[in-house]
Amino acid sequence: MKITKRNGNVSVYDDERVKRSILAANANAPFETITEAQAAAIADQVFQRVTVKYEIITTDEVRDCVIAVLKEKGLRQTAKLYAEYKK
Repeated sequence: MKITKRNGNVSVYDDERVKRSILAANANAPFETITEAQAAAIADQVFQRVTVKYEIITTDEVRDCVIAVLKEKGLRQTAKLYAEYKK
C-alpha cells in the first residue's frame, strides 16, 4: 500500500511509523498506558481498515483512522494527543 504525504510525495505505508507515533502521543497521556505490543496491534488494526478502502491513502486518512481506533478502545486521552501531535 502507498501513502501520500502532506508534501505530496508518495511512499510505502509503514505501520511501524504509525506504532511509534501512537507511543509518542501516549507518552504524554498521564492516565493511559499503551505497551509496544498494544500499539502494534492498534497499528495493525488501522492497516487492516485502510487496506479495505484504499490503494493509496493520505496521511490525514491514516490519522483519522488511528484516532477512531484509539477512541473505540477507550483511549480518548491518547486519541486527543495523537490528533494534536499529527496536525
